[in-house]
Amino acid sequence: MSEARRLLSVRGITKHYGDAVTLAGVDFDLHPGEILGIIGPNGAGKTTLMECLVGLLAADGGSVSFGGMPVPPERRREAMFYLPDGIAPWSDQPVWRVTGLFRELHGLDAAREVMVVQRLELAPVLGKRVAELSKGYRRRLLLALALLTPQPILILDEPFDGFDLRQTLHVMDLLREVAAERALILSIHQLKDAERICDRLLLLDAGRRLGFGTLAELAAQSGSQSGDLEEVFLGLTQ
Repeated sequence: MSEARRLLSVRGITKHYGDAVTLAGVDFDLHPGEILGIIGPNGAGKTTLMECLVGLLAADGGSVSFGGMPVPPERRREAMFYLPDGIAPWSDQPVWRVTGLFRELHGLDAAREVMVVQRLELAPVLGKRVAELSKGYRRRLLLALALLTPQPILILDEPFDGFDLRQTLHVMDLLREVAAERALILSIHQLKDAERICDRLLLLDAGRRLGFGTLAELAAQSGSQSGDLEEVFLGLTQ
């Protein structure tokens, strides 16, 4: 695929903290309609990479292009919406007010909000304050806010954390529908979840890119016979 046809092109992203290398020249690209998974152990650089992508954190080197055109850090939020893990926005407000405020902030119609609330099954907690939500409902609210944004790329940190298997599969179905119109980048801790939903995978370890491609391509690269993502990752780290 030519550079101009890639939705997002990331080249040579580096980040240092003193002598410690957090990201060592990471490259990848994102296609329209794709779900890309960022995979790696704790400390691999996943969150740092996402924060550098959207301009929350200044990278020490590298470039980001959108639609074939370079995008400076201060303009990246126009193309990408980043949802970090573990936040509780407007924690003293009821859920209905938070979703309404977010929808109005981005100029979307009320029907979009109704659809998102229904699909994420938030109706039972609309009157609860955000601070009172369980982990699972808080995660649903965060996903709802991501879906109430207009940016063509969604970057979600641990979108399935706090869900059981049934809930995870339900949310995966919704995200696949979303990906038909918007590309997604997901940081996923559970490798089985990554296998289920991701079209391609970016494998990181200690800030280095271990591999990038479909699961079949990574399995061939690692010499894995089973095609299991855990086996692939272990094979590439040896």
